[in-house]
Amino acid sequence: MAKSNKDHDSKTDYKKVTIKTTDGLTIQGRINLTSEQRVSDIFTKSEAPFVVLVEVFYREGEGKILFVNKKHIVWVEPEDNEKS
Repeated sequence: MAKSNKDHDSKTDYKKVTIKTTDGLTIQGRINLTSEQRVSDIFTKSEAPFVVLVEVFYREGEGKILFVNKKHIVWVEPEDNEKS
């Protein structure tokens, strides 16, 4: 089902999160959300198999963009006190 252009007019924000993967890697980065979304919506309401993180910091480097398979995520912690 195609999305209308109106769907893309929503304001987007980046939310800082920390992700722990099944192999023990801890990843910190920003996840893109629309103004109506919560971080949990990315994992419970989206059928996309990957989560896209930008401005990533992890043991392999920093400032990268990562596509993380949701099947390999143990937990996600949003940073609540971040200012937009």
